[in-house]
Amino acid sequence: MALPTATTSTLAPPATPTTAAALVHRPGRWIDGWNPQDAQQWSAVGRRVARRNLSVSIGAEFLGFAVWALWSIVVPQLPKAGFTLSTDQMFWLVAIPSLVGAVLRIPYTFAVPLLGGRNWTIVSALLLLVPTLALAVAVQHPDIPFGLLLGVAALAGVGGGNFASSMANISFFYPEAEKGRALGLNAAGGNIGTAAVQLVVPLVIVGAAGIQLQRAGLMFLPFVLVAALLAWRFMDNLSNAKADPRSYGSAARSRHTWILSFVYIGTFGSFIGFSGAFPTLIAKQFPEVTASVAFLGALVGSVARPLGGILADRLGGARVTIGAFAVMAAGVAGAVVGLRQHTFGLFLGSFLVLFVATGAGNGSVYRMIPAVFRTGASAEDRALRAKAAAGCLGIAGAVGAFGGFLVPRGFAVSTSLTGNIQAALWVIVGLYAVMATTVWAVYARRGGAFGDAVV
Repeated sequence: MALPTATTSTLAPPATPTTAAALVHRPGRWIDGWNPQDAQQWSAVGRRVARRNLSVSIGAEFLGFAVWALWSIVVPQLPKAGFTLSTDQMFWLVAIPSLVGAVLRIPYTFAVPLLGGRNWTIVSALLLLVPTLALAVAVQHPDIPFGLLLGVAALAGVGGGNFASSMANISFFYPEAEKGRALGLNAAGGNIGTAAVQLVVPLVIVGAAGIQLQRAGLMFLPFVLVAALLAWRFMDNLSNAKADPRSYGSAARSRHTWILSFVYIGTFGSFIGFSGAFPTLIAKQFPEVTASVAFLGALVGSVARPLGGILADRLGGARVTIGAFAVMAAGVAGAVVGLRQHTFGLFLGSFLVLFVATGAGNGSVYRMIPAVFRTGASAEDRALRAKAAAGCLGIAGAVGAFGGFLVPRGFAVSTSLTGNIQAALWVIVGLYAVMATTVWAVYARRGGAFGDAVV
């Protein structure tokens, strides 16, 4: 699961008033005076308004992730539609949406304070029409130049950007005590979109005339329009939702931001990267098996995310993250054995173990970040540390998403140099060992900088 962006805590909670602050509703569904820390306002009207916005946001975020992952399940079907592509080209098509989505995350974060959460949800939802319509046209022309096809695939990255703005918007609606649960629900709705598109597309594209791959794009049109309509009708803009760019500066000056971003490439980057590459891996390595089973990976990874958070609350995020990397390494090693023996059951089972561990690792790293910045903070610098933690969440979320690009590109390079993906998988196992050791040395080692504190 992805981390919330930097604005999750940049709306500083004001002191709780003794009387409920009045809300002023202006045209365009703008709300003035929103203060979720006001207990009376929250119980009287705030909770109801926040839940209404969250429910619509989850639906829109679901579609964003589904579009972001769309090419992961379309690419294995391209040869059936008449395309002649090398393994390297196929992995490029899988990787490029993740790269674009990672780059878009930070600018999308600031769109909410600039334009309003409701307004940007409408715009960002309608933007999903561009990659889906472009795909519907492109896949009907097998002679399309590869560079143009790659550009069409890159458009799907806007779905990854949607996550950042959606999380930023919802963070403004909820008080600190309920923000974690709300953001978790919003993010889970998005992650499950990956599994849903990998399950549904293989069913939708089969027609009487054979593979009709354009349906993979066209099927989104009514859902996107409904999402934009629901956002227009039921969501709100908050006039006091302001981003604090200084939080990024504070975070960028801390070495912990870059250590945790590196670690998050291993957890969230693995989830996105393996989710995107899994259908193509199955199609290439086990052509006798339908790639539609690939949805199971993203599904179990999404469901496992809360487990990581729960375990981290009890045992500490660092310990759970180290354990997650150990299980991830075991899963990858099992997948290598499955490839060597050409045993699909072992290959699939090992990958599902890997996906469960990536989900749990996402939850534990999510818990680690605020704990790292909070540990040792005095009353005087607690607010400053909170802003730095918020900035770290945004930076780590963007950096971690680059794993979605690195994993499939690693498979392409490995295939080009060695003829298979096993070398890339062993490199990934080595990286997991480095990441686990880094977490232990910096955050879990007794006698380290954090002493006996449980991070």
